Amino acid sequence: MKLTEKKRKDILDAAIQEFREQGFPAARVNRIAELAEVSKRTLYKHFESKEVLFQAITDILLEQIAATPKLRYDPQAPLREQLIAAARDYIGHLSGAEYMGLNRLVMSELLRDQDLAQAFFAKAAMQDGPIQALIAEAMQAGALRRAEPGLAAGQLLSMIKHFLMWPEFLLGEKADVDAEAVIADCLDMFLAHYGEKD
Repeated sequence: MKLTEKKRKDILDAAIQEFREQGFPAARVNRIAELAEVSKRTLYKHFESKEVLFQAITDILLEQIAATPKLRYDPQAPLREQLIAAARDYIGHLSGAEYMGLNRLVMSELLRDQDLAQAFFAKAAMQDGPIQALIAEAMQAGALRRAEPGLAAGQLLSMIKHFLMWPEFLLGEKADVDAEAVIADCLDMFLAHYGEKD
């Protein structure tokens, strides 16, 4: 890693720490530079403002979402099993400590600042969701009835996240439920609605 890349990463890590501890409005650029062990001038060379620094952090979160494994539809394998594997991977990715902490940091600021929220969700909308391609391909192949794949994926993931992500995100502890059973039940409801009828 080049020195400039290392300094940029150190600044981002320091900003994440400062924003977590102080919140975005109270976070101080001086403190971020101190934590990163760089001068303020160096910090501003990489990020022209605290807002630009925060936007870089939201980009990291979006990159982590984009890195979620995306499975392709296999017409030779049972669709239900493919969807279970995709949902399991997605929830495993979301519940990682690093992702969860970064998500809390970003979401708390997006609730405060609607302009930032609109910019973030506009960027997020340009990405394929983690299960969207699988659902789209299953619809193309006739394994699911035709609908808007993004909407269908959002419906499925909203059900699953309600039980397996939001309790941990909001309360800091996993819900006392059987994750595999929750995923299976949500998928059965999804397939009852979108599955091709014989």
